[in-house]
Amino acid sequence: DNLLIELDNNEIPGMDGSGIEFLKVLKEAGIIEQEAVKKSYTIKEPIWVEEEGSLLVALPSNDYSIRYTLSYEHPLLKAQYMGLTINPEAFENELAASRTFCLQEEAGDLQGKGLGRGANYENTLVMGERDVIKNRLRFNDEFVRHKILDLIGDLSLLGAPLKARIMAIKSGHSLNLKLVKKILAQKARYELGAMAAGGAIGGAIGGEEIDASLIMKILPHRYPFLLVDRIISLESGKRAVGIKNVTINENFFVGHFPGKPVMPGVLIIEAMAQVGGVMMLSPEENRGKLAYFMAANDVKFRKTVVPGDQLCLEVIAGKLKARIGQVFAKAYVEGKVAAEAELLFALA
Repeated sequence: DNLLIELDNNEIPGMDGSGIEFLKVLKEAGIIEQEAVKKSYTIKEPIWVEEEGSLLVALPSNDYSIRYTLSYEHPLLKAQYMGLTINPEAFENELAASRTFCLQEEAGDLQGKGLGRGANYENTLVMGERDVIKNRLRFNDEFVRHKILDLIGDLSLLGAPLKARIMAIKSGHSLNLKLVKKILAQKARYELGAMAAGGAIGGAIGGEEIDASLIMKILPHRYPFLLVDRIISLESGKRAVGIKNVTINENFFVGHFPGKPVMPGVLIIEAMAQVGGVMMLSPEENRGKLAYFMAANDVKFRKTVVPGDQLCLEVIAGKLKARIGQVFAKAYVEGKVAAEAELLFALA
């Protein structure tokens, strides 16, 4: 899990077009077991992405498995299927030696554009009309094995081993990366939900915690318009996560709406903006300044917020200048997005 890779050029060498040579080097280097607990991520609820006849689904599971279906019009690429549990033995024996491939016309197009200059018939399976050109398959279904190898590589960008059952139909790098982004979004959502429930995780993720008395030293807002109870994680100028406990005693519930209280959407935005204000005004050079609301863009309300809810408000810095700031904000209730927006401020 802890590995430094250094490159002295734009990309890693192609070797034989598979992952087997890299695996050999890593095995020769050896593995040292460390005392730290190994981190992993388990899919909590189904995720899927699709595009132009391709589909990827990630389902909750206690282990890591992939089921891949490859099916194209080319005679060599018709209806290949493989399913296996991903572990060191399966990776080494079933997947690592499978090589990258392309159609003959694709190879010509790439080389015509000055790309793929390191590719040749030895390290790339080039498919002619009926057979592989100047090479032989290592497995009868080598193409689907390499697609699984690609998928494992792309999913490794999550930064931690995955526990999920992956179902893939004709997916490639583009769709794989879309799934990675969705998994990361789910991971962030559940972590924020845990922070909202426990409150003490903020310090554990590297940010400081701020109670209401300290918030009032940074923000000029006061009751009844201070809409942040505490900051559970603050990385000054980068990110902040705040909590707003929504109670029936809020004065706006008297008229919004009688008999069916719902927190006004504009006040959810204001609460997100106040967390953004804490993040922007917390640096020493900005203390004493005011953060004036300039704009709210791409505002979306996903679910209603009612008495008894706890808003978990996450704000991430965008472009920050001396007098103008941009932040991206989301409000969560029980781990699910209630509202989101891009907010712009002027500092004065």
